[in-house]
Amino acid sequence: MRTLLFLLQKEFRQITRDKSILRMILVMPMLQLVLLPNAADYEMKNILLSVVDHDHSEYSRQLVQKVTSSGYFKLNSFSDSYADALQEVEEDRADLILEIPARFEKSLVHEDQATLFLAINSINGVKANLGGAYLRSIIQDYNREVRTQWIQLPRLSPETTIDIVPTNWFNPRMNYKVFMVPGILVILVTLVGSFLTSLNIVREKEVGTMEQINVTPIKKHHFILGKLIPFWAMGLLVLTLGFGIARIGYGIIPLGSFLTIYVFAAVFLLAVLGLGLLTSTYSDTQQQAMLVSFFMMMIFILLSGLYTPIDSMPTWARYITRINPVAYFIDVIRLVVLKGAGLYEIRQQLAIMFGFAVLLNGWAVLSYHKRS
Repeated sequence: MRTLLFLLQKEFRQITRDKSILRMILVMPMLQLVLLPNAADYEMKNILLSVVDHDHSEYSRQLVQKVTSSGYFKLNSFSDSYADALQEVEEDRADLILEIPARFEKSLVHEDQATLFLAINSINGVKANLGGAYLRSIIQDYNREVRTQWIQLPRLSPETTIDIVPTNWFNPRMNYKVFMVPGILVILVTLVGSFLTSLNIVREKEVGTMEQINVTPIKKHHFILGKLIPFWAMGLLVLTLGFGIARIGYGIIPLGSFLTIYVFAAVFLLAVLGLGLLTSTYSDTQQQAMLVSFFMMMIFILLSGLYTPIDSMPTWARYITRINPVAYFIDVIRLVVLKGAGLYEIRQQLAIMFGFAVLLNGWAVLSYHKRS
């Protein structure tokens, strides 16, 4: 125990002596937590629209006015030529083209139907899909308004009508920050835990202190614990500061208990720190450790469910998410923050994470033994 205390003292001094590491651990994650949720908005706005109006009728003007007043679209150009509008798309100045044919109003009045043409710039797939969906929804709404003006409704409407009253459970206002901020906080804690730990043992190798440690009677589990505990404490500190920013900056207060989050976070950090130490024992230089960590972090983030729901992923990707610790923590922190889940509700995720922690740290200890 005394040996471990000396090792911890040495590690904490090493961390606090290097100001750049302190900035990486404390300042950078907090800045990211302030900036990223405000930039990563799921709601698409300012979609650039080019309108080609061949009709110039009252109805076509009403339709264009309804589209542009929705707040989602920004009128980029208004012309009579589809070629001119297409040129705007090719030069990336327009995302959508709405072409209103000649005789639009007459067809609508006399034949009860009219056809509109949409051309969508699909370079940005998300913007194209959402923009097209928004525009179709607005046009359908306009169509209903026109029909309502024409039809002299009797006391009982001959048309079947279904009124939908939606209710959003656990996030009544559908505020995306409420579920994005906890997810981003998990990513930042993971970065601090795994990335910096992966560089730790490699740095000892590069500066030559590893050989000195190897000739001392320090036991291998003392050495691993001495490397693991400081960053485990730093990870919990980052989590605490992150919840402070979430409370002050975004007004987010977990519906469930902080104890549940911290119990899971403690086990989660053991798992990702073990992964970082494992990477470190297999790497000979800090550059190798950084590249491996970067590769794993990209997979962890993209397959974590932070941006894309896991159920929407292909089958092979869903299998990979089962061995992704970040996916479990994001699922748990959203359950606790939004739904108020307790330890009993997250027992399965907790057991899996404990298994990850035992496996990765045990592997790191064995790996260090082989190379010492």
